[in-house]
Amino acid sequence: MYGENLCPNIQEPPDIPALGTLLVDTSRADRVGEFRGSAGPYWSLRPVGGGAEWEAEPRHVRPALLIEQLRARTARLNARSRGEVL
Repeated sequence: MYGENLCPNIQEPPDIPALGTLLVDTSRADRVGEFRGSAGPYWSLRPVGGGAEWEAEPRHVRPALLIEQLRARTARLNARSRGEVL
């Protein structure tokens, strides 16, 4: 039968999220970042409060939960109030 020998562990690549979507990089201690685009097989994420972008493998990235989004946005607002970011 066709497809019998396919490896069941093969997963489809995840859909590319919209720019600005908050995601969690599980390979970096559940670090929350804003999706900035893709570069080859990697996704570029940027800290919500600003800072250097990093690359993550899509298989280690998941959408941020509502509470994680709230924490990240609150951290950004606090950094902004301290004058650390614009």
